[in-house]
Amino acid sequence: MAIIIIVNIIVGCLVGLTGVAGFLLPMLYVSLNYNVKEALAFSFFAFLVCGVIGSINYYKHKQLDISFGIKLGISSLFGACLGVYLNSMIDESIVKILLYMVVLLSGISILLRKDRESLNNKTPNIFITILIGFVTAIVCALSGAGGPILVMPLLVVLGVNVKQAIAIALFDSIFIAIPSVIGYMQGCYSNSLLIVLLISSFFHGIGVFIGSKYSVKVNHLIIKRCVAIISIFVALYKLFG
Repeated sequence: MAIIIIVNIIVGCLVGLTGVAGFLLPMLYVSLNYNVKEALAFSFFAFLVCGVIGSINYYKHKQLDISFGIKLGISSLFGACLGVYLNSMIDESIVKILLYMVVLLSGISILLRKDRESLNNKTPNIFITILIGFVTAIVCALSGAGGPILVMPLLVVLGVNVKQAIAIALFDSIFIAIPSVIGYMQGCYSNSLLIVLLISSFFHGIGVFIGSKYSVKVNHLIIKRCVAIISIFVALYKLFG
């Protein structure tokens, strides 16, 4: 239990500081010998907590476009349902490989990506919005990837400025997490697992709060690169070690 608490505080801090790193949670739970369904249930509950805390914070600072977020979120809700269903149809060993591949590609993406602030904040049209929400939610719910790691860079490419992209991605992660938690919780009926779920999410939330509080005082680029390098090495070890 102590390891789970420490891991959730650390990952939560990294999420609060950089907006990424949540994708590490499912892999860490699997490494602690939880099965994939349990790992995903714990992780998505943490993503739900993170999404709520982050969305409230960005809304207070008037950086969250609720209207656009709801349009994206509704399409993500349906995509997440399909992702959970597809997960139930795939062998657990294949899901693990998919999880490690997502972590590897996420790490590479963080290293290569340059988050440039857009001067003219643009909102994608409704078709693109629905497509992004639906497709990214399928991948997230199926593999356990945190929503922001996929949604945020796509929004930036389409002209949404970085801060609003992070805010919308965090808000969208709530819509991905709700059906994912409900779906994966089906395999977590024991009291001991529910206790782990609640405790891990509580300390993840604390980590997010701490990270958000000190995010203005740290060099985001260095932290993101450290997260990326660790992710790449751990994923490669899990895939080929």
